[in-house]
Amino acid sequence: MKIKTVELEQVAGFKAQWPKDKLDEIAFVGRSNVGKSSFINSFLNRRKLAKTSSTPGKTRTINFYRINDKFRLVDLPGYGYAKVDKKEKEKWNELINTYLYERENLKEVFLLVDIRHEPTELDKQMYDWIIESGFMGFVIATKYDKIKKGQIQKHINAIKKKLQIEDEGLIFAYSSQTKHNKDVLEEQIQVILDN
Repeated sequence: MKIKTVELEQVAGFKAQWPKDKLDEIAFVGRSNVGKSSFINSFLNRRKLAKTSSTPGKTRTINFYRINDKFRLVDLPGYGYAKVDKKEKEKWNELINTYLYERENLKEVFLLVDIRHEPTELDKQMYDWIIESGFMGFVIATKYDKIKKGQIQKHINAIKKKLQIEDEGLIFAYSSQTKHNKDVLEEQIQVILDN
């Protein structure tokens, strides 16, 4: 899969703003500050397409990126950010849930986790939902460049154990800096779109 054109097609704070056509969509979900925006910029070869910040909870909308006029990558708001007031948190959760449960265009959901830390209970709940909803259960382990090569398998094993993943092939270690595994992810997304 070659990414030729990318546009931020829609920033949606509620369902009525979702794009109306039938283009396939692949969504990315993960807790706040896991590196979703950095991943999207890196994966799409764009520097500042998705807004990045060292402050968690920056993405508060669903962002629809139109790729090659053929499909969309969808960036969902991060979950689990403690410093947001309860009302705001409920709004985000409702936005995420409505999209995940009701979006007919949705072909696959990738869960992003930080490779340096064991997944949280919220990550486990999200992963269980992904599996129960009939999706494959792909995981992108971000910030791969931040750990020593000799430690990688230990961290992958911790992710497998916490999320109860049997097939290690579902986990993609990724670095937004070096783009490690970008080609493998491109191939995987092409396979998803072709099915």
